[in-house]
Amino acid sequence: MTKKQTSLCERLKQLGFKQENQMRLYGEEFELLGDPLVVRDDLVFVDAIEKKSGQRRRVRIPLSMVSMANGDRRAA
Repeated sequence: MTKKQTSLCERLKQLGFKQENQMRLYGEEFELLGDPLVVRDDLVFVDAIEKKSGQRRRVRIPLSMVSMANGDRRAA
């Protein structure tokens, strides 16, 4: 992972995308199982359990959140 991607991961964790946090994404409630997985600077996933079904899923972190964590002022 590049230095930029490591920094992005840390900023996303500060925004709440970290292990054991609960979050609502795409209209569903999730319990996060781990830290963000950075594929590219604009493509980040997090492993989670969907509360309703109990299924484990890999959920894409919304691009607006990734852009904000990257410091893109247009995302705010």
